[in-house]
Amino acid sequence: MKICVYAIAKNESKFVNRWVNSMKEADEIYVLDTGSTDNTIAKLKELGVKVTQKEIKPWRFDTARNESLKLVPEDADICVCTDLDEVFQKGWRKTLEDFWQKDTTRVAYNYNWALDEEDHPIVSYYIEKIHTRKDYIWTHPVHEVLTCKTKETLQTIPSITLNHYPDREKSRSSYLPLLELSVREDPEDDRNMHYLGREYMYYQEYEKAITTLKKHLTLTKAKWKDERAASMRFIGRCYKNLGNPKEAHLWYEQAIKEAPYLRDGYTENALLYYEEENYQKVEEYCLKALRIRTHQKTYINEVFSWNETLYDLLAISTYYLEKYTYALLFANLALEQNPKDERLQKNQQIIKKKEQETS
Repeated sequence: MKICVYAIAKNESKFVNRWVNSMKEADEIYVLDTGSTDNTIAKLKELGVKVTQKEIKPWRFDTARNESLKLVPEDADICVCTDLDEVFQKGWRKTLEDFWQKDTTRVAYNYNWALDEEDHPIVSYYIEKIHTRKDYIWTHPVHEVLTCKTKETLQTIPSITLNHYPDREKSRSSYLPLLELSVREDPEDDRNMHYLGREYMYYQEYEKAITTLKKHLTLTKAKWKDERAASMRFIGRCYKNLGNPKEAHLWYEQAIKEAPYLRDGYTENALLYYEEENYQKVEEYCLKALRIRTHQKTYINEVFSWNETLYDLLAISTYYLEKYTYALLFANLALEQNPKDERLQKNQQIIKKKEQETS
């Protein structure tokens, strides 16, 4: 099979070597450069990548993706879309060939969106950016989606893994206006309505965020419980920042009711109770969260629901509730999750001393 990688790039020079080394299992690599002013193009060409330059005006991610897909020759059997800040684990091509079926048109695979300093996954979910050459286009100005124009057959291959190492300095200032455009173009699209509300929240436009996220919940297509629960949590988060904790708690409870199998609603409620120094409620909701052992493969999961946060909250709350043995247990568990954190280290020593004094 002929397998081609395609991507868009702009000023990605620092990622080029690593990315090409990861993608070179493909037969050909194509990049659409949308206006680099560094040496991205030169470095790509030196490594054998087929590069085309084209400025996209007005800027839209779907337009750029579609222009990059056009670079892939018609005789390609499989197209693999990635970004230059992403890295496949070795052997991905052989796995793809081994599992690909005659009727397969698209593949879902493991995406580690966030990793810790030791390269352990923090947030993982499936993405679906491997596909056949024909009948696919990208849609939506931002948070673009690969859309099939005919009937498709999706196959999931969990043993293919793509890791994401984002450029933290890169601006996402274009996202908000593009999301507003996306919602104007398709006001019934639940996904981008949710993203727009989330973006308003990031920009601290809390009233707009609440209105938009509530609208998301009314849309006919808004049926995915994970995302609905996230909208509810974000509404709660907005009310908290607006100084209305009572309403925030109500929305966190709604999120828990909507998706009781996710830790995030319990965790956010516990964090708010911690701010209110209601340590009994902190303990209650943290323990409820920890009863959930299955980490769903969805982008919805918050990092703070699966790192040391819950143990840290439990250590502090049980300390103030004078349950010092439990407090020390949770302090130790928090440190196991994040052993380099100086605050956690100091808390453990304080709790340990108190536990020894009272035992």
